[in-house]
Amino acid sequence: MTAFDFEMVGKIGSMALIRKEDNDIDYNIFSRISSELKPGMIWVSSGATEIGRLDYLKRNGKPLTGDEDMIKADYAAQGQSILMQNYRQFISPMYSVRQLLVEHQHFNEKEKREHIKTLLLHCPAQNAIPIINYNDPVSNEENRKMELLQLRASCEDDVVECVDNDETASVIATLVNTRYLVILTSVLGIYEDPTDEKTLVSEIGGKNISELLLNIEESQKSCVGASRPGANGAKAKLEYIKKPVENGTTVIIGHAKYRLNDLINGTVPRTIIRTR
Repeated sequence: MTAFDFEMVGKIGSMALIRKEDNDIDYNIFSRISSELKPGMIWVSSGATEIGRLDYLKRNGKPLTGDEDMIKADYAAQGQSILMQNYRQFISPMYSVRQLLVEHQHFNEKEKREHIKTLLLHCPAQNAIPIINYNDPVSNEENRKMELLQLRASCEDDVVECVDNDETASVIATLVNTRYLVILTSVLGIYEDPTDEKTLVSEIGGKNISELLLNIEESQKSCVGASRPGANGAKAKLEYIKKPVENGTTVIIGHAKYRLNDLINGTVPRTIIRTR
């Protein structure tokens, strides 16, 4: 039986943290998720840029204008503290909360990757919950693309970008060897027909890793579109999670309205991805 370093790596997308109809944070989501987090779990959270945008609108009555890359950095810098404030407010005061802001080079360079791993492995014994997000405020798209191009030309290993937190969560899950990777979204899971909730795929499985990977690729064929501009959608999620499942991690993709325990235990609709 596989020995896992962590019980769960979880990830939530930006739109799942927002009440879109009210242009406001969904505090109920923060409260419910935070009440379930405990040492032995790692949480990857998007949301800083969108929360920063909403906060800026409330305070100034109009959005920022100008260079899109710089606007995103401004919003992310404004939203990051609010994001962490909400997690700290609702996570049990028994536990420490640690913020890790990461960039692609932290995982593409061996020494930095091992440093992040060691930092994360300290957390359970130190009664701490790490919350991870991509460091958007200091990330310039043009520079990042150039760095990634150079890495791909010189690196024998797979190069990861991690701007998409679905990828970040999958990279973290592979790095620390976790029992579960739970990805929370604004839909119930993976659909055979993305326009019809009744076609929810409850399980993608296989008798071994090879068969499971083939079935994941088959499911990718029905994945089209994304929940918002800039998002990579379900097809990318399924691509990112291939490495964790190869390591024995069970992946669950489900709606953020459900409790983590219910998604893991299968008492609510979701898509579970694992070897049988």
